[in-house]
Amino acid sequence: MTLAFLIYQYFPYGGQQRDFMRIAQRCVAAGYRIRVYCLKWQGDVPEGMTVVKVPVSAVSRHVTYQRYSEWVEAALKQKPVAAVVGFSKMPGLDVYFAADPCFAERMRRERRLLTRLLPRYRHFMRNEQAVFGADSSTTVMLLSPRQEQEFSAHYPGCEPRLHRLPPGLDRDRLPGADASAQRKEFRQQVALRDDEYAVLQIGSGFRVKGLDRSLRALAALPAAVRNRTRFFIVGQDKPARYRRLAIRLGIQKHIEFLGGRDDVPRFLQGCDLLLHPALSESAGYTLLEAVINGLPVLATDTCGYAFHVTQAGAGQVCPSPFSQKDLNARLHEMLISSDRASWQRNGLAYAQKVDLFGLADQALAVIEQVLRDRPESQRGGDDDRVSA
Repeated sequence: MTLAFLIYQYFPYGGQQRDFMRIAQRCVAAGYRIRVYCLKWQGDVPEGMTVVKVPVSAVSRHVTYQRYSEWVEAALKQKPVAAVVGFSKMPGLDVYFAADPCFAERMRRERRLLTRLLPRYRHFMRNEQAVFGADSSTTVMLLSPRQEQEFSAHYPGCEPRLHRLPPGLDRDRLPGADASAQRKEFRQQVALRDDEYAVLQIGSGFRVKGLDRSLRALAALPAAVRNRTRFFIVGQDKPARYRRLAIRLGIQKHIEFLGGRDDVPRFLQGCDLLLHPALSESAGYTLLEAVINGLPVLATDTCGYAFHVTQAGAGQVCPSPFSQKDLNARLHEMLISSDRASWQRNGLAYAQKVDLFGLADQALAVIEQVLRDRPESQRGGDDDRVSA
């Protein structure tokens, strides 16, 4: 039986992409074939999956996405599947994995009235209505209580179709028995002195992750602290704009752009604080990864997984509406605080208290329930051939 997975772009380092791959591979392990429709694919194609690159483009992003949806709709009529699972909001989905926050809530919060007149706004609102609106039957997989609250508030009546999933951390993110040795080795390799602070930010998409906020907070540190602070930025994006901002702020010598990396656990062990002041984040796996590695976290409450930081007692969360002065003060406080050891202990203990690894299994259960609820005549897609 074949499932169609719809994702605009796949690359190995994004949170949405990692969840996509976890769920796809779990479905393959359960015996399903996965046909992926995407605009771009970076990396290997695992066994049991086929990738179809959708040959559309446009000057504007929303028009590209509209053409993508239309092309995929036509393709699925030619080659039907048992169910369509989407990782962005669009029409025609049987199941939607909510990797994105509520767009209607974002527009309400930003209060940009003129924005609502733009074609881009109308496109994203239409797509969200297609998933959450009263006429939709799409089953939705959510990542956080915040998402559930926001979608329910803007689309009353959608609640029976919402299913919250546990996180899907990789078990290699858990600290090993050699964590102390890893920390020492990391700090030696990057030439960090014992009296220096190492601040870490992880995430692709620097604008949404609030990297400009982080740079301003670093620049606002008292000189005595700032001169002993290094800022490591791990993530896939274009850094030029942020390098220029760092130069204007006079902190360019304190920051290092490291790109997307596979050795994130080294940084989780070797650094002293995770900074994640995202504008909007449905989940934020990096927060949980830091918590369970004993790395104190400073994040914004617009991150879906910020509630884990609070529940664990493993750092601080900036409330909305966002205040740069508040972030600046909290960063300074956390770097010099005597509570650091307590935040670390609390985080290390948290992994024993909650389910942090069950996302893929629960997602498979939701998809299979959707399949069971469909008439047998609608379960197509058995003609696909599996190829790597």
